[in-house]
Amino acid sequence: MELTPINIMAITVSGLMLIVTGGIIYLTASEWRDRRRQQRDKSGL
Repeated sequence: MELTPINIMAITVSGLMLIVTGGIIYLTASEWRDRRRQQRDKSGL
């Protein structure tokens, strides 16, 4: 495989998409965890 500028850009874009997708998944999971924790704290009082 030859590393042309188009190939380099495609690899870079794919990597950035993976990073952004991972960040969105992380933020969604942490928000879900926090919401569960808040509901548990409210019901425990």
